[in-house]
Amino acid sequence: MKARHYRTLGLTGLVLVIAGAAPAVAHHSFAMFDRDRQVTLAGTVHDFQWTNPHAWIEIDVANAQVAIDKWGFELNSPNNLARQGWRSNLLHPGDKITVMFNPLRSGEKGGLFLQAVLADGKVVGDRFLTRANAVTGGPPPK
Repeated sequence: MKARHYRTLGLTGLVLVIAGAAPAVAHHSFAMFDRDRQVTLAGTVHDFQWTNPHAWIEIDVANAQVAIDKWGFELNSPNNLARQGWRSNLLHPGDKITVMFNPLRSGEKGGLFLQAVLADGKVVGDRFLTRANAVTGGPPPK
């Protein structure tokens, strides 16, 4: 009887662990980004957020009215970026940067980060998102 009790308890625990892990597997859609368009903007790093579930880059871009617009770009997770050679100290406020991205469909100032050219000419990108561009010259797969 004890063995059956422990087996039931173990199975119950396993089910609870799996059920608790389900939200970690869930992910948002990329439908908010226009993956058929690529835009490039030059600006100055305002903030680089090395946070989960996604890192972010915010840049300041001068507009036609000689004012500054803040643009935000969603990147991959810090874990994936680190495996691609990124580090949390790669970008600093004040750094000059040129960003290529898929814009938001809403027209808001932001998008899905694809790659950037740093002031020293170094190109950094999200290889998971830009791989198709390098091979086909087209947008990333949907």
